[in-house]
Amino acid sequence: MADDITIAFGPLGPVGRGDLVVFVGDDLALAPEVAQAVGRGATDLLARAAASERFKGKSQSALVLPAPAGLEVDRLVVIGLGSEKDRAKIDWTTLGGFTAGKVTGRTASLALILPGVAATGANAAEFALGARLRHYSFDRYKTKKKPEGEEARGTALTVMVADPATAEAAFPATEAVAEGVILARELVNEPPNVLFPEEFARRAEALTKLGVEVEVLGPAKLAALGMGALLAVARGSVKEPRVVVMRWNGGAAGEAPIALIGKGVCFDSGGISIKGAAGMEDMKGDMGGAACVVGTLHALASRKAKVNVVGAIGIVENMPDGDAYRPGDIVTSMSGQTIEVINTDAEGRLVLADVIWHVQGAYKPKFMIDLATLTGAIIVALGQDVAGLFSNDDALAAKITAAGEATGEAVWRMPLIPAYDKAIDSKFADMKNTGGRHGGAATAAAFLKRYTNDVPWAHLDIAGVAMSSSSSEINRSWGAGWGVRLLDRLVRDTCEA
Repeated sequence: MADDITIAFGPLGPVGRGDLVVFVGDDLALAPEVAQAVGRGATDLLARAAASERFKGKSQSALVLPAPAGLEVDRLVVIGLGSEKDRAKIDWTTLGGFTAGKVTGRTASLALILPGVAATGANAAEFALGARLRHYSFDRYKTKKKPEGEEARGTALTVMVADPATAEAAFPATEAVAEGVILARELVNEPPNVLFPEEFARRAEALTKLGVEVEVLGPAKLAALGMGALLAVARGSVKEPRVVVMRWNGGAAGEAPIALIGKGVCFDSGGISIKGAAGMEDMKGDMGGAACVVGTLHALASRKAKVNVVGAIGIVENMPDGDAYRPGDIVTSMSGQTIEVINTDAEGRLVLADVIWHVQGAYKPKFMIDLATLTGAIIVALGQDVAGLFSNDDALAAKITAAGEATGEAVWRMPLIPAYDKAIDSKFADMKNTGGRHGGAATAAAFLKRYTNDVPWAHLDIAGVAMSSSSSEINRSWGAGWGVRLLDRLVRDTCEA
């Protein structure tokens, strides 16, 4: 991260130097206790400045004023909340991100006592989560010095609420989620010469400090297990593959776990079916699914989630050397099913096939969710703001959709019909690894479904949302850390309850 950020909670009271942030609706009225605290001079200044600047108090609008007479502050920052209807459906995380964007690099006191809205301690914690996520940036490889005399300034926020003790009690859980999202972003943002399979596995092993059991499987073990599909993808790289299995045992002893499975292609050149040069540098992010799984395990373990979880990631590089797998090859997966390779750039499904088979066989999960930057086709279908959801279980799909709506990490359920399964039948093997250009995201999902053995399963194609996605009030990073908040919410609402 570029600068440090500290977040504290306190009651509404006198403010010293720094910024004071207040909130108004479209009538420009402050909450009564805030109006009393800032005084008549500040409210009069707000009214005059709003008229001069045509500030209407619309949602996600801001007005920055110099220090008003009678207040020992540097600036008064006014954040608009919109109409009464807007205030009835506040997204506290987004509001926190927007607000933090107006005071980055400064000391600020935020009067989170809103006109016409009861802000609970949980709301304040979600607000702080948004501020934390907005503050993240990835610049560790920039060596250019700042201009002489200019130093990086941290951000110090005091969130003033009616019940700071409740907010403080709620914040550790949201801070755990923030740390998980940031870990996922860090992994996606790292360059491929730094984050290759062995290094990725090493970073996943750091979860042992939180009580997560971590097992790293190297090439010999993968071969002994029969993971021929995953090993085929890895053959073209000098970097050896890894499968990492992470277990958080926060639920009842002996209770079946849920399983989270991630595609971790640390760099995808396309292999022999090599990609075009334009944009290939983005393929360092082809491990966004694995990053999400590691980040989610970090979040769940940090907040001591009352659930048993298995997280498994297949980590490889897909490179085109003389030993690389070829179009026309037939490989045997761990399940014993054979796969005709049509295109070596359809590699992620081969990696996932073996990991899914291993997880459902070894750990007997209640349900499985895999996440993968799997297809460009899903970006064509849904753009870069919504992930594709495929599932063999309506109840599981509905729960994931609800968690996505609650967190703003939207998913859209896509069809998974017999025609897509038929499209991957092969003349020479049990299946082929691509069904052609049409319906590419769906035929990829149909391929994965053949390895689930009817365990309740969902596949999230996150190619559009995991990297280079649309910036938002809580994310200005290339790597989004998408999915950590969704999965944490899914666990919180449907597993721990």
